[in-house]
Amino acid sequence: MKLTLVILAAGMGSRYGGLKQLDEVGPSGETVMDYSVFDAMRAGFERVVFVIRRDIEEAFKSVIGKRYSDKIEVEYAFQDSSDLPAGFTVPEGRTKPWGTGHAVYAARKLLTGPFAVINADDFYGRDSYRKLAEYLRGVSAADGKIKGCIASFVLANTLSENGSVSRGICSVDAAGNLAKVVENTKIFRRDDGCVVSVQEDGSEAVLTGEEPVSMNSWGFRPELVGELEALFVEFLKAHGTELKSEFYLPFAVDTLIRAGKAEVKVLHSADSWFGVTYREDKPLVQAALRELVAKGAYPAKLFS
Repeated sequence: MKLTLVILAAGMGSRYGGLKQLDEVGPSGETVMDYSVFDAMRAGFERVVFVIRRDIEEAFKSVIGKRYSDKIEVEYAFQDSSDLPAGFTVPEGRTKPWGTGHAVYAARKLLTGPFAVINADDFYGRDSYRKLAEYLRGVSAADGKIKGCIASFVLANTLSENGSVSRGICSVDAAGNLAKVVENTKIFRRDDGCVVSVQEDGSEAVLTGEEPVSMNSWGFRPELVGELEALFVEFLKAHGTELKSEFYLPFAVDTLIRAGKAEVKVLHSADSWFGVTYREDKPLVQAALRELVAKGAYPAKLFS
């Protein structure tokens, strides 16, 4: 089966202030997604599925999709808040999307083989895609468990200087598998240098900064899709009437691990992560990409 890269590009960019997925950050006008597709192709991925919103379809296809159409198989899935399992409807007044777990659910009909999942606005580096591809080519579901992997990064290297970030903090067992992942929705570095996570009650939990974190860079066999829908149903039963609740992919994976239904290998990427969470992050990303091009890690122009 072809290796598929699923790129989650339906986010509204609320903190950034615009469609950062289409923003040019590379020296020749590349987007962060251009580097993701380029690295994935080098690792052997043959197909890319963009999860987008209907209202950005035209702009997205004309600016992004056409760049790859003659280089890799390109398909689209659409994240729509009303795309829900039978028996559920969107509560009146809800405008917020249902989250990253729902974004993967939106692509369910296209995920019949091994696939990786990434965010559109995160730069993961070549090593992440190489390790994801190696894992996906070699893994099987012989023991009946859902098999997956995660490319983890060091927390301190994923913070923004311009505001708080949301990160899934990973615990790794002795076998190198993911024991659990806990979503922390407000992590930042204080003026005194401490890295802290703001808890639901408003208190601050001090972190070391060395914790491995999920940047939503995952690899799965297709068996995940059915379980994801079942978990989404349970989520909607509990939270489907809320206006801002989100069905996070890390939460779904963590639930499957704790239930003994999934085994997720933790892959430690040798590359640095960076991303554009806030508009003020853009110059830092541009500088980092120029440096990588200067070192020969990427050509000056990725796609003609």
